Amino acid sequence: MTERTERINSLIREELSTLVREELHDPRVVGLVTITQIDTSPDLRHAIAFVSVLGTEEERDSTMRALQHARPFLRRELARRMTSKNTPDLDFRLDTSMERAQELTEIMRRNAAERGEKL
Repeated sequence: MTERTERINSLIREELSTLVREELHDPRVVGLVTITQIDTSPDLRHAIAFVSVLGTEEERDSTMRALQHARPFLRRELARRMTSKNTPDLDFRLDTSMERAQELTEIMRRNAAERGEKL
């Protein structure tokens, strides 16, 4: 990944986070929503936003549907805030790495407890 792409990914992540938190007034967006990573294509025309949603399965599904529905609004607002020539098309993907990390930590704690060790 080039330095330029990394800068653009960082800028998109920051701006999307702000937009979702402050400008997106959709009641389907529930729970704690975090844009964890942006992966932009080399031609900068497409970007995948990885989203972590802390909440129930239903809240995650609802939030992801709302974000997909808000794609045109979010892209338009990104275009206003960014100085680049093109604004990438957005796609949102659920990032479950935090849940997996919690599960692994819990498994490690249980194993340690069974052996009488402290973690």
